[in-house]
Amino acid sequence: MTTLIAFIITIGILVTIHEYGHFQVARWCNVKVLRFSIGFGKPLLKKTFGHDKTEFVLAAIPLGGFVKMLDERELKAERESAIENGQYAEQLIYSEAELKRAFNRQNVWKRIAIVLAGPVANLLLAILLYWVLLMQGVTGMRPIIGEVAVNSLAATAGFKSGETIQKVAGVSVKTWTDARWILLEQSLESKSVQVETLNDMNDLNTRKLSFDGIDSDPEIDILNKLGLEMMKPILPPILGEILPDSAAKNSHFQANDKILSIDNVKVRDWESVVNTVKANPNQLLQFNIARAQQILTISVTPEQVMQNGEKIGRLGASVKIDQETLDKLLIKLKYSPFEALQKAIFKTWDTSIFSLKMLGRMLTGEVSIKSISGPVTIATFAGESANLGLSTFLSFLALVSISIGVLNLLPIPVLDGGHLMYYIVEIFKGSPVSDQTMLAGQKIGFVLLGLLMTIAIFNDFNRLITG
Repeated sequence: MTTLIAFIITIGILVTIHEYGHFQVARWCNVKVLRFSIGFGKPLLKKTFGHDKTEFVLAAIPLGGFVKMLDERELKAERESAIENGQYAEQLIYSEAELKRAFNRQNVWKRIAIVLAGPVANLLLAILLYWVLLMQGVTGMRPIIGEVAVNSLAATAGFKSGETIQKVAGVSVKTWTDARWILLEQSLESKSVQVETLNDMNDLNTRKLSFDGIDSDPEIDILNKLGLEMMKPILPPILGEILPDSAAKNSHFQANDKILSIDNVKVRDWESVVNTVKANPNQLLQFNIARAQQILTISVTPEQVMQNGEKIGRLGASVKIDQETLDKLLIKLKYSPFEALQKAIFKTWDTSIFSLKMLGRMLTGEVSIKSISGPVTIATFAGESANLGLSTFLSFLALVSISIGVLNLLPIPVLDGGHLMYYIVEIFKGSPVSDQTMLAGQKIGFVLLGLLMTIAIFNDFNRLITG
């Protein structure tokens, strides 16, 4: 239920913001808007507002939306359809004053502004969300190196356990998230990267980390590919937070439960619990626990999820960590409004460019089309991020908003970017693209979009089947 609600909220917000961008700029350009619809299909709610009597609609299928503006080309087709059906559509008759406000009669710059407004609104939403998150403070793992895999690229470069990463490609990093992101970007652009680390003796070391043999599959963590692991302290196997709708919650685990054994095998630390659970997705396990001076046995089946291309089990509970250990591992970064805004703009821009690079690599075959996700995957991540808290959900919302903004700017007919392409041609050509060309482009666009959606939905269900 959490997943469904989170998905509806996610799509509802992102679609509303996108379509409102088109709607508001159309109004600023004095274009008559006939309908503002959230969702497709049968209207569930319908209300008319304003001087133009714009129809606001909430429809049954929450997978998109549209803003319908007065357009003489569409009006002509609608009139012909009405006549063919033996109908006289009085509502299709407009005065000359109203027709002057038709979308097709606007100059090319106004049409460009209206088309761009949707994707830009999505990008502005991402900036706003990141701005709020950065001002309130974001918590991350300090970039302290734990295990270095034997014979890995990191081991070859000379990285040592216990070192703290200071800079990647000359950019200061404060968290593993920062380090991971820059490493991922650099792996698309370079064959190697300079990484600066600090050891326990306060000695600075600069090492050249090669990306030789690294693929561009975004589903596999770049750190795993390089052979780097985050520092994991030895923690007692005591449960902290129990996530809603998780295997742990459904099996009635409680915070402060101490795990003594799993399937009669003693556990000494939290890592052994994690390893056992990961190795047994969808397998019934018997946990012996200590709770309030009682020894209890709880049966639980870890949920099967995908991580780095592998099926693993997940309990849905975090470990209890004392404050001293937390302070050593975690860092909270809080910024002033101006600095947060700068970083929010940079993060949105950076993520947008990265998305375009990944799309380009998909076209050249360097990145698998298996990376394309559809509504099922979005719903899954929406539910998971919502369970992890408001900040995580807002961060997820910002990321998907960027993806929608970038996707809509692609030069594919039927998308905003396709219309933008026509208008740019019009500027250089000196006259609008012909209706025949636009119709042919629209057919091609529907085929491409249909193919993209088919791949996305196939990938979604393949992930469900394979875990």
